[in-house]
Amino acid sequence: MIFFTLKIILAAIIIAFASWLSGLSPKLAGFIIALPLVSLIAIAFSYYEHNDIEKTILFTKSILVAVPVSYLFFLPFFFAKSFNMNFFLIYGTGLGFLIVGFFIHKYITNFL
Repeated sequence: MIFFTLKIILAAIIIAFASWLSGLSPKLAGFIIALPLVSLIAIAFSYYEHNDIEKTILFTKSILVAVPVSYLFFLPFFFAKSFNMNFFLIYGTGLGFLIVGFFIHKYITNFL
């Protein structure tokens, strides 16, 4: 339970820091969030917790496929001004694209 709590605290600190930094330096905060910090931490925690290299390798392959698919979320933000979209429409459309992305990820990872 202590290890789980430490994982929650570390993830919360990273997210809170990036959120806070986005007000001061949005470009730097975006760069930090784009780093595979969460993946690095989660992969290490997963291996430490389960001590199973095969599952860890499958986990990292899934991440590798998921990263480009997850970019679908950002597409509406690029076209927001062209279509005169408000924040909630942009965000909702991005979430919808993520649902589509989940099925793409599921299809691709069936071959791993």
